[in-house]
Amino acid sequence: MKTTILPEEVEKFSRIASDWWNIDGKFKPLHQFNPLRLNFIRQTIDDKFSGLSNLKLLDIGCGGGLISEPMARLGLAVTGADASENNIKTAMQHADEQNLSIEYLVTTAEELSVQRPEYYDVILNLEVIEHVADPRFFIQSCIKMLKSDGIMIVATLNRTPLSYAFAILGAEYILRWLPVGTHDWNKFLKPTEIDDFCCPPLVKTNIIGASFNPLSQKWSQTDNTQVNYIAVYERHIS
Repeated sequence: MKTTILPEEVEKFSRIASDWWNIDGKFKPLHQFNPLRLNFIRQTIDDKFSGLSNLKLLDIGCGGGLISEPMARLGLAVTGADASENNIKTAMQHADEQNLSIEYLVTTAEELSVQRPEYYDVILNLEVIEHVADPRFFIQSCIKMLKSDGIMIVATLNRTPLSYAFAILGAEYILRWLPVGTHDWNKFLKPTEIDDFCCPPLVKTNIIGASFNPLSQKWSQTDNTQVNYIAVYERHIS
């Protein structure tokens, strides 16, 4: 089977998997980013489905479960999938400690798409597409798992000079918020490229930017998508 796995990317995150829930550790930027992401995701799902209960959600590339857990607390039936066994072990252990029922799987989008076609109401594709071997194939595999009238939320980094300055030079080399080599700027994707991967059969219904204030240490929603952005795609009933 064709694969989206980049072994070096899986290994990179596997080495630091035990640090996922350390709020002052290597994943501190994601912990800081989570309030904005969660508010936007919750509101998007609620607006689309008029409630969050009885919905099946896939968190693809779930890492240690930083998004899967709050989604489960909101009442969604959550599947967290990741290619790294170490990530999934960390996620399962933490969910058990929190008495949360989450289905965690060591798998890939392409493998899961064969097993669960048109299965999920919501797919969260967050900060993962820039780490896969074939972004188009990755998106297409995710789309296969989306129900009619389902939604997919994609969060990633734009490939612009500004994102290189902030996400690579600033975050990795100057401020050391992320380990050097966390990101490859050449793998960042422009919103138009994500659109091309998704449409058709999906339709983009919303996109926001996100900016970080180093003084307040907080993220805020913005119209500027030059660095971080979150886009919403819907699969309309044909």
